[in-house]
This record gives sequence, C-alpha cells and structure tokens, in this order.
Amino acid sequence: MDEKTVDVLQLRRTVKEVKRHTILMRILALLVIILILLVAVAYAISYFYDKFGSFTVKINKYDMIQQGLALSETPEYDRANAVLNADIVYDMTNISGADLPENLDMINGSHNGDSYIAYTFYIINSGDDTLTYTGEMTIENVTKQVDEAIRIALYQNGERTVYGKTKSNGKGKESDCDSEFLSSSLVMRTKRTDFHAKEKDKYTVVIWLEGNDPDCIDNIIGGTLKLGMDFKITEST
Repeated sequence: MDEKTVDVLQLRRTVKEVKRHTILMRILALLVIILILLVAVAYAISYFYDKFGSFTVKINKYDMIQQGLALSETPEYDRANAVLNADIVYDMTNISGADLPENLDMINGSHNGDSYIAYTFYIINSGDDTLTYTGEMTIENVTKQVDEAIRIALYQNGERTVYGKTKSNGKGKESDCDSEFLSSSLVMRTKRTDFHAKEKDKYTVVIWLEGNDPDCIDNIIGGTLKLGMDFKITEST
C-alpha cells in the first residue's frame, strides 16, 4: 500500500470520526435541551403549586371500588371520583370573615372569590351497605407561618364550623372561631355513622386570610398553604 492510499484511508477515517462526533454532540445537545425543559416544567408546576396553594379531597380507592364510596362536585353524578381539586386563587389578600357571601353553601364545585377559596362537594354512598366513614383535614405544607391567620369554614350538610389556629399566646381559640386546629398539621376530624346506601353528604370548605387576626401581619406576605381532606370507611354493615 503506497503512501497516497494510506493518506486517503486516514482522511476517510478522520471524516467519519468528525461526522460521528458531530452526531454525538447533537444528540447530547438535544438531551440537554429536553432535560432543561423537563426541569423547567417541574419547577413551574412546583412554583405555582407552592405559591398559590390548593385544596384537594380524596377517598381511599379501595373504598370506592369495593364499597361504592364516591366523590362528586354535584349531587347527581355520572362517574365515581376518588380525587377532587379546588381551583386556585391567585394573590389572595386578607379579608374579614364577616364580609364573606351568605350563599357559600349553595353553589356546587369551585366558586372562589377574589380573596377566598370556596369549594362544595358531595360524598355519595353508591353501594348497598350502610357505612361509617371518617374524614380528616390536614395542612400538607405551609410557609411563612401564614396558617397563624388562616380561617377555614366547613359546612357539613349545612352546619357551619369555623376553624382557626390556637392564639399565638397559647390561650385558646380566636374570638371568631368555633374550634381550634387539633394540632399543627391537623385542622379537624369528622365521623359519619349510619351512612345508608344512596345517601349523600354535602360539604363546603371556605378558606380565607382573616384580616382581624393579630397575627395577620406583613411577615406572612407571600406565605403559602396547602390543605387536603381525606375520607375512609371505618365500618361496613
């Protein structure tokens, strides 16, 4: 093999290596772009979820499948839900609970105002058994101690109870509240017995930042709160 032939082979090998390197770099660049996009999407979801908070209602999927316990935003429903999500309120500011509308328990689904979250849903016994179920509302995440001034009104079949955190001095409930949070992460607990087949329980949850609370100060501006309410069957007959 003469020197000229060797040079041609080396040139061909070099061209192939350049092409292979170029393709590899393009693939790596594409993977980096995809990774950046995935991180950006995850960050955006996390940002909006953390910034504006949410309220989620859940039931045990086993209870839904085996016992017919279901969630719905309306008393008439065409499919069973195991999870419901309330709409988010952007840039919620403090208000007085006395200024809330009087018809909050009369509108189904999400019906937020500018400065409060309002959500109405139903628990339905679509099975054949008589059930006992329990429900717990928990604080899933909170920042800047915004929970110090949060109020949560729960309408259960029309009966309204307002919950708030114990006074910061530790001396009982706030004057506008009916009950204190059960703990730093547990708002309330309820129990329903003799929940007969085809019966429906109606719940409305209203969440706002109480402007008359002494802890409603500038330090909590930008704070976030996530709430969840979980139901499960404890007895079936």
